[in-house]
Amino acid sequence: MRIVRLTKNVERELLRGRRERDEKARRVAARIIADVRKRDDAAIRDWTKKFDGVDLRAGMRVSAREIDKAANDISRETRLAMEHAARNIRIVAERQVPRGWTLEVEPGVKISQVVRPIEAVGGYVPGGRFSLLSTLMMTVIPALVAGVKRIVVVSPKPNTQLLAAADMLGVTHVARIGGAQAIAALAYGTKSIAAVDKIFGPGNRFVTAAKQLVSGDCAIDLPAGPTEAIVLADDGDPAWIAADLLAQAEHAPDAGSFLVTTSRDFAVRTQVEIRKQLRALPKANPAQQSSVRSGAILLVPSMEQACEFVNRFAPEHLSLPQDTHELLQRIQGAGTVFLGPWSAQPFGDYASGSNHVLPTAGWARARGGLSAADFVKCISVQHITEEGFARLAQDVQILARAEGLIAHANAVEVRR
Repeated sequence: MRIVRLTKNVERELLRGRRERDEKARRVAARIIADVRKRDDAAIRDWTKKFDGVDLRAGMRVSAREIDKAANDISRETRLAMEHAARNIRIVAERQVPRGWTLEVEPGVKISQVVRPIEAVGGYVPGGRFSLLSTLMMTVIPALVAGVKRIVVVSPKPNTQLLAAADMLGVTHVARIGGAQAIAALAYGTKSIAAVDKIFGPGNRFVTAAKQLVSGDCAIDLPAGPTEAIVLADDGDPAWIAADLLAQAEHAPDAGSFLVTTSRDFAVRTQVEIRKQLRALPKANPAQQSSVRSGAILLVPSMEQACEFVNRFAPEHLSLPQDTHELLQRIQGAGTVFLGPWSAQPFGDYASGSNHVLPTAGWARARGGLSAADFVKCISVQHITEEGFARLAQDVQILARAEGLIAHANAVEVRR
């Protein structure tokens, strides 16, 4: 991982790279979506064979027998770890669900909020290189807490652990499809996959592009594409920081891991540690090495400028290992923040309870990560009594006429 001074040109290149990848992905995803809409299941089978090497002629849906077998095949330790993580995710999700309320704005005018779950959702679980059982839990548990009735999980290569997690959560509909073709199936429906009302879950840049393309017809949670991580620090344990950066680089070749620091000495010590750990990791893979090469240690003149860069970049993951709440107050854009040296980023990926489906590519400037609130609809109810009518009628008619909307004014006048 190279050490680079953060100049305006370097920042411009970092931000431009995300936009360029998105445009290419959109073109590919659009082609796949159009094909699925035209050729239905046949297109899904063809694209799945091409990209994932999976033959779906026997069917897309994982059988109940396979799911039952997976539940019996995992170790007791894995089962207990999944239960621990699920418990924490559920605790946080329960706190996130919006509540109903009623407010009397003025005499005779009551506004209420009622909360209703989305009827049917699709959970996308990445599975190109790793079959992420944690993502299944992060999408399914908030849906269950919210009261969603129908949950469809799609994953290109669901492994034993993922299917065991599905069994633990009571998920019965798992389809072995992925990529943009899976997003198209969830959005528009096919003979084998019934359409859903909203799609959830992270994926590669093609999945993210596909979600954005179908969002005019089917709701989506948020753009959650290739992993990004920034560690912002000028002091700390280089070994711990290197380990966090390598953990996020493990996801995919286009993952982005960055250390932003004011200290060249600290940058060098961390660089040495990254190289040391990368050599020592028993399963260091080409994708991880590629991601490390595309990441960087960015030198900035001051912590103030470092925070300004972080807010413009708006990373998916941000670590503040020096544990200063003062520094946290300067952060305006991040999917999730790990505060303090003991807050290792993988805790958020698995078991702290906070959701790991997070905005990428700068979307953290506008929203946070997935929550149980994303699985419900908040419906407003207006109850106007005769007294309330009398208090509002004249002003509403005046405002309607000011806008030139005479029929609006008339709808009040006929009741007087």
